Amino acid sequence: MNVPEKITPRHLERNAYVYVRQSTPTQVKLHTESLERQYELVERAQALGWPCDQVVVIDCDLGRSGAEASAREGFKQLVADVGLGNAGLVLGIEVSRLARNNADWYQLLDLCALTDTLIADADGVYHPADFNDRLVLGLKGTMSEAELHLIRGRLTAGLRHKAAKGELRQGLPVGLDYDDEGKVMITADEAAAAAIATVFSRFAELGSARQVMLSLREDGLLIPRRRVGGERITWAQATYPAIHDLLTNPAYAGAFVFGRTRTEKRVTGEGRVASRVVQLPREEWSVLIPAHHPGFVSWERYEQIQERLRRNWRPPRGEGGGAAREGGALLQGLVRCGRCGRLMQVGYSGPAGVSPRYLCGRARMLYDAEAACQSLGGRNLERRVIEEVFAVLEPAALEATARALAEAEELHAQRLQAFELGVERARFEAQRARRQFDAVEPENRLVARTLERALEEKLAATRRGGACRASGAPPHGAQRRGGALDHARRRGPARRLRGAHDDDP
Repeated sequence: MNVPEKITPRHLERNAYVYVRQSTPTQVKLHTESLERQYELVERAQALGWPCDQVVVIDCDLGRSGAEASAREGFKQLVADVGLGNAGLVLGIEVSRLARNNADWYQLLDLCALTDTLIADADGVYHPADFNDRLVLGLKGTMSEAELHLIRGRLTAGLRHKAAKGELRQGLPVGLDYDDEGKVMITADEAAAAAIATVFSRFAELGSARQVMLSLREDGLLIPRRRVGGERITWAQATYPAIHDLLTNPAYAGAFVFGRTRTEKRVTGEGRVASRVVQLPREEWSVLIPAHHPGFVSWERYEQIQERLRRNWRPPRGEGGGAAREGGALLQGLVRCGRCGRLMQVGYSGPAGVSPRYLCGRARMLYDAEAACQSLGGRNLERRVIEEVFAVLEPAALEATARALAEAEELHAQRLQAFELGVERARFEAQRARRQFDAVEPENRLVARTLERALEEKLAATRRGGACRASGAPPHGAQRRGGALDHARRRGPARRLRGAHDDDP
């Protein structure tokens, strides 16, 4: 059957649909010849006998992949019009422009066969109801789907090969940038680098991501953020997700990582295919290269941080671990019963409810035992433990004291540096806001009022930072502390109000 015999007056009474698609915005921008060839199919439809006013061009799927039809509104419109019998001919430069998925392709073929609709590409005109034509169209659809698999396989193999050598250029988190040679370096923005270093130093002191967040908020320190794929750094108040991202990103430990996630697909209750990104455990990462570039902490320190965060999770019932809870007992979560080996619970008694007591009551609680294993007062036990600790530490007491003082001075200097850099950044932003305000025409109050408000905000931030620097001490909560114990004691009431555990899984 030749082309004139396939095209009947019944086909010419209906519309001819020209479907135009390219897979990515980059192809739309750069591969203009392919796009021009697809639009020229309008002339081919007219040559086959369709009037100009009966040729419908569907090009709203430009920049969308043909692997699925769920995100292609143009293809959905085409299938709907074919099913309603409005189409006499469907034109595409090749089968892959219409669909790269056999499920979508055969759905279109079945509808075209039922509604007597022709399909045309660069090679010819086909009738899906004809066995030979359907065989050719089915073979072309299979080749199109296989071609997508081969292209994706080649690209993925090249990507993995480059990643295995640590040469793949990936998006970097805030605080890390690429130099002119393509190597990863710590950002030249001293304020951003100091803020990220402050997060790691405070976690070393406090041992909890949530407490780091509360500490930064009390001190008024902002942390840098950057959108994925962006270059501009913004500053915002510390949040738990932001602090957790900084502490768990291996790039800050100088490691190159590839393949930390996997995409899984599932069928929803509505029958739709939904995909989700799943985080993989470290042993399943595709590539892990420690010491790949300069970092804020060492890889060993990074692993210690991850272990500490895991221990801060809420432990299973009857097990130890988790973040320190409220109360004055020094050995809570550490003492086990010498008879049954279970973790002992802590209770408080006395007039003020401050005298700790350690009780092994798990057997009675979980297994309905007649009595608890044992119970003992906490004061004598803690006093004995403290004596043993000081006896062990006595030979190195002076050296440890000197080292602690030196570390305290260094920590204080680091904190002051973070505030000084913050003041310097605030001054720069205030000067820039002033230049913008001075550049606007005085009569243009619509713009001047907005710039004036922005200038006032920047000047207020500079005054707050300058007053803090002039006083010789950081804002409230940032003064030199005696360590995590003093910090926890000072924040005891707040922690009881906010909840026992700091870090969530």
